[in-house]
Amino acid sequence: MELRSLFIDFNSYFASVEQQDEPALRGKPVGVVPVMADSTCCIAASYEAKRYGVKTGTLVRDAKRLCPGIRLVPARPAVYVGYHHRLLELINRHIPVAHVGSIDEMACELLGRERERAHAIAIARALKADLAAEFPAIRASIGIAPNAFLAKTATDMQKPDGLVVLEAADLPWALHRLELRDLCGIGPAMEKRLHRLGIRSVEQLCSAPIRVLHKAWGSVEGDRFHRRLRGEHLPEPAPHGASSISHSHVLPPELRHGAGAETVLKKLLQKAAARMRHGKLVARRLQAKIKYLDAPSWKEIAYCNDCDDTRTLLGHLDELLAHRPRHGRPLAVSVVLWDLCERIGTTDDLFAAGGQNASSPLDPVLDRINARFGAQKIGYASARSAAAPMRIAFNRIPDPGREDPTRGNP
Repeated sequence: MELRSLFIDFNSYFASVEQQDEPALRGKPVGVVPVMADSTCCIAASYEAKRYGVKTGTLVRDAKRLCPGIRLVPARPAVYVGYHHRLLELINRHIPVAHVGSIDEMACELLGRERERAHAIAIARALKADLAAEFPAIRASIGIAPNAFLAKTATDMQKPDGLVVLEAADLPWALHRLELRDLCGIGPAMEKRLHRLGIRSVEQLCSAPIRVLHKAWGSVEGDRFHRRLRGEHLPEPAPHGASSISHSHVLPPELRHGAGAETVLKKLLQKAAARMRHGKLVARRLQAKIKYLDAPSWKEIAYCNDCDDTRTLLGHLDELLAHRPRHGRPLAVSVVLWDLCERIGTTDDLFAAGGQNASSPLDPVLDRINARFGAQKIGYASARSAAAPMRIAFNRIPDPGREDPTRGNP
């Protein structure tokens, strides 16, 4: 069984980029936060901060207690995206990147002699040497294995700055020391399902028959998981097109009121609509949600009949917001455009009043202006005062041309 995959995972990525971009932060405990407020939580922590018990999700007030000297910095998504592309260029000098899993994870395919252990390790070490020379504050763990699943798993077995090779002879015993949740594809719900089947350790998981994993996953994905654990190289299923586009935002303290929540929702909707048009898609449903600090969450859905027109979508949002609770302090807001389909092949509603839902010639012009001069340079006035900067999801790299940067590029 040959080595086929080399996986790179950048350690404590957001915090490491902050240390790279600001040398005064190097060697210091750093926490990255969405807003500068004690009521929020750290979205990333440097290894210096992790030694004190600070981790992703730690409340800022607790981080200050655990690590009195922690340096808190506001998140700068545009900077992280900029470094992501620079790091991709560095990796591609050594081996082509086959797949970008997230802003801090990349998979590469080993070919020919690269599949020999010595050659694969040499590539990893050369990559690490260039990384240390060009980005000294950013480190990466590299896993090498017969498939991408095991290579990704290997990156978690030695952090920070690790290099782990898993060969056929190492399987499955090398995995036994891991927890079930350490394996990609096993979250809280799947862990409970495995527990109900009597599987409480990775050793038990590795020895379970394929029919048991099929039952646990409820589909052929359980069979695939069984085979990946044994090092089989399986082609990934063809990805499906996006079925939804969403944006969410935790409100800063100064916007935790009704008008602030509505304004941010309108800005998020404009961003989502621009992304949808870029993908040549239309939406059939719009969902708006407000999470309150002192009241139950509110959520409503509107049907919008194959729409990609921002003004029409804002009208639907206004109709939803007319029914939102008038009491309570908003904490977070989100919008989702559901039931997406390709623009080609859809027909505008013949009976919609005033051409409602028809594509506006204005929107593509606004999209081009924002793509050329920077996100949200021009837009509808109802959202101009809102602060809803670019955010980075786990499986999507934002485009700074269509989403707000917080503080420029590196």
